[in-house]
Amino acid sequence: MDTGDISVDELDGGFDLQATVESGQSYLWRREDGRMYDRTDAHGGDAWYYTVLPSTETETNEPEVLRARQTDGRLEWVASTPNAYAHLEALLRLDDDLDAIIGSTPEDDLVERAYDAYRGMRLVRDPSFACLVSFICSAQMRVARIHGMQTALAETYGESVAFDGETYAAFPTAEALAAATEAELRDISLGYRAPYVQRTAEMVANGEALPEEARGLDYEAARESLTRFVGVGDKVADCVLLFSLEYLEAVPLDTWIRTAIEDHYPDCEQGNYTDTSRAIREQFGGQYAGYAQTYVFHYLRAGGE
Repeated sequence: MDTGDISVDELDGGFDLQATVESGQSYLWRREDGRMYDRTDAHGGDAWYYTVLPSTETETNEPEVLRARQTDGRLEWVASTPNAYAHLEALLRLDDDLDAIIGSTPEDDLVERAYDAYRGMRLVRDPSFACLVSFICSAQMRVARIHGMQTALAETYGESVAFDGETYAAFPTAEALAAATEAELRDISLGYRAPYVQRTAEMVANGEALPEEARGLDYEAARESLTRFVGVGDKVADCVLLFSLEYLEAVPLDTWIRTAIEDHYPDCEQGNYTDTSRAIREQFGGQYAGYAQTYVFHYLRAGGE
């Protein structure tokens, strides 16, 4: 067992665990009290959260549990995996200089209000396959329902592991989901997304296509690479690029960002996804436009104007 804590003041720009994992970026963290996504304006809480990682220990070959909470200005963790802080740093981008990123964003009243409301929220670095499946499931769904789908997938098809008196479920492997039938996936409420998830898992399991193959390509080429997967259009591809594959310039054009464009940046509407995406990325400063997007998404979804 690995336990420890760190002062949030040691992290450039601070940190807000609840805002980071309950802002619609990731569906791979769960609250131990079962109240994930209860609040649209999630921030500043002190609940315990956990995620389950693939094994890095060849002796046990079991999934590894990582639990964390933020309280009294400190980030605490209890984990079955060694080097828990290194995992937290990677998954929650604790190594980002948030002050510098926010400082590099062009002056913009909406973005500044969002930054002020949720200061300390960071982007996530989710595992690519799990991120891909999560956002395939996101079409026309509220965030709580998307999260529920990923939880159901883990509990039905993921490997279980016991830790500290509790049992946890890992996100399923591509092989496990590829072996599921469309009917079985529909039974856990995936609906019309079931064949998309099954076929995408099959593509990954047999090596036909891998989400990681997008990494390192020019941004728009990377987005095109991800649209090879069944059920993945430009918006879902942008989500995977931003929340998994290190493309911090990506701006997924979801409902809330399209609302922001209509109400605040009408000149960015170019009549098609590609050109509108380029325009709003430029509006949000280019290199770190995805940070501005995520703050604006969370701010508007919580009722900000």
